[in-house]
Amino acid sequence: MDKGINQRKTEHIRLCLTGNVEGVNKSTGLEGIDFIHNALPEINFDDIQINTSFLGRELKAPFLVSSMTGGSELATTINQNLAEAAEEKGWIMALGSTRAMLESEAHKESFLIKEYAPTVPLIVNLGVVQLNYGYGAEEAQRIVDLTNADSIVLHFNSLQEAVQDEGDLNFSNLLPKIEQLCKTVNVPVGAKEVGFGIDGTVAQKLYNAGVSYIDVAGAGGTSWSQVEKLRSRDALKKAAAEAFNNWGIPTKDCIVSVRSKLPEVPLVSSGGMKTGVDAAKAITIGADIIGFARHLLQAATESTEAVITTMDQIELELKMTMFGIGVKNLEELKNTKRVRIMGRSLLDE
Repeated sequence: MDKGINQRKTEHIRLCLTGNVEGVNKSTGLEGIDFIHNALPEINFDDIQINTSFLGRELKAPFLVSSMTGGSELATTINQNLAEAAEEKGWIMALGSTRAMLESEAHKESFLIKEYAPTVPLIVNLGVVQLNYGYGAEEAQRIVDLTNADSIVLHFNSLQEAVQDEGDLNFSNLLPKIEQLCKTVNVPVGAKEVGFGIDGTVAQKLYNAGVSYIDVAGAGGTSWSQVEKLRSRDALKKAAAEAFNNWGIPTKDCIVSVRSKLPEVPLVSSGGMKTGVDAAKAITIGADIIGFARHLLQAATESTEAVITTMDQIELELKMTMFGIGVKNLEELKNTKRVRIMGRSLLDE
């Protein structure tokens, strides 16, 4: 079992780096949002501030390194580079696959990265389906304690599990178990999809059960049914997965839907985020924090400096967008009327 879970994590990384793993004819929906240029911004670019807060913690920027990997030799390098860069830039750092740490002694160092990012919030994860396979609040707390994490996020990945050769498929009666975990674990618990999206109705159920924040992880980026299709040795599953290559709720629609039901919940937007302009669009329609994953992955295989360069570019793009519409902080960005959504201009309203 140890070899299997660690091998799977390595395969996931390599496929995300080299494979065609994005959904087909599926976008984030953010292309339907345009900013209305302000020729007279009346602000000094150097005065633009992108600092914010999340779960009571002050942040230099509204960005999160989304959960990607852990439990393999390659993951150790990737997570250490990401953590050092997150510390330098003040981004939230999230680990992937932390269940592997309890099931395998191999490559535990890929998860023990708090020393590389001591001051930024650290999030660990657990697949929510594992609550039906022997995991519960005690195991979640062990993961938090071992990693010295500030939060744990539950991953919702039903379609990925359905395609995965080793998939766990019993997603029944999870909500009361989620509620019990939220009551017991001593850090905030979040909920995150893996690229097919969380809508407002589901988000409200999770929030009512005690979840502290929602990461919509909408469609438009990596499709984990595509990843598992490339891994699968099951001809039937590979063929069936083709029918789902454009599955999921676009990230934009997730944000709007969750905000309509939960106007105050801390909201993370991940799923196909590539630029600081994408980030600005997501913030404008209701996101608080923007998660980047595969866009950082190649740089993370190279060096901390390469990750920092990518982060610098994303931050510059966000600031340039804010300069282009004449807003000097994120609160003004959230409330700007210099935006056109699906052809409807807020400037004239």
